[in-house]
Amino acid sequence: MFQSKQYKGTKEEQYQLLIKQLDALLEGEPDEIANLSNASALLNQFLEDVNWVGFYIWKQGELVLGPFQGLPACVRIPSGKGVCGTAAAEGKTQRIEDVHAFPGHIACDAASQSEIVVPLFKNGEIYGVLDIDSPSVGRFDEMDESYLNSFANTLEKYL
Repeated sequence: MFQSKQYKGTKEEQYQLLIKQLDALLEGEPDEIANLSNASALLNQFLEDVNWVGFYIWKQGELVLGPFQGLPACVRIPSGKGVCGTAAAEGKTQRIEDVHAFPGHIACDAASQSEIVVPLFKNGEIYGVLDIDSPSVGRFDEMDESYLNSFANTLEKYL
């Protein structure tokens, strides 16, 4: 049984604990949807000042909505479109300080002001993306990016 923990210590120590929790939570579970569901719930519980945490899964040349926490979202995103489609097409994390300044931003939630999208890979191919939105401009910094990349790397072991 999972119990919510009070995260203490530095931001770095908190992220390290989060990644250990993810690894323990997913260990031995082969179902990808279950693992993505628990990963989105864990991140939503951990992160402050976010309004959407979830996954889009690469299917037949586009991203399709997967497990998430937050308001209903866009169901399909073409490759190269918006922050998520750009992350999938380029295979690189996109950390956007102000989504309104991002050309072609897809506004699924009008409250979102900043966003970070981390690509996920399986067998060297794009699997999907981890998408996190915040109602605050500039919410995500370099440390968030680094540890969310590590979070994604840990999650990829279970896909």
